[in-house]
Amino acid sequence: MPGTTIEMDIAEWKDADRTLEAMFLSGGLVLSQAARLAGLAPYDIQNWVRRGFVSPPRHKRYSRKQLSRIFIINMLRGTLQIERVCALLSYINGDLSDERDDSIDDSRLYMYLVRLCAAIELDEKADIAALLADYKEPYPGTARKVAHVLEIMATVYRAAGLCRKAEDMIMDLDIDKRG
Repeated sequence: MPGTTIEMDIAEWKDADRTLEAMFLSGGLVLSQAARLAGLAPYDIQNWVRRGFVSPPRHKRYSRKQLSRIFIINMLRGTLQIERVCALLSYINGDLSDERDDSIDDSRLYMYLVRLCAAIELDEKADIAALLADYKEPYPGTARKVAHVLEIMATVYRAAGLCRKAEDMIMDLDIDKRG
């Protein structure tokens, strides 16, 4: 799944919501669990909390919303500068450390992103309008903003895939051994 170390068959990405839900039956994840799932050092997440990119954990536990934000940032930061990633998220959710002004819950945004990435991987049409059919705008114009952000995220996902492909192609050239 994008931004995570969770390995699932691409066809199972439609069940990603249930997979994530099961992780939170005990009331949240501690820092080491969140870091392991994202493939990050705990320091990275603590730094994002300190910088206001992720809201602080409650009672030392991260919620599904927070973990989803971590996954989103982690996926996007491989291609975009972290400040750009946060500006993108702020575009739809305002102050990143305050969930009260959010246009879309981060866990829902992440599930939309997972579905988009699955469509890309399966060479299906990534129909953002159809994907957002169940989205209810809390404020006029937010659906358009969310759609635009998802389009950007899908583009970043494709770009990351092309970068991986280029790296693989370079490795196939065996350049390092020719020196």
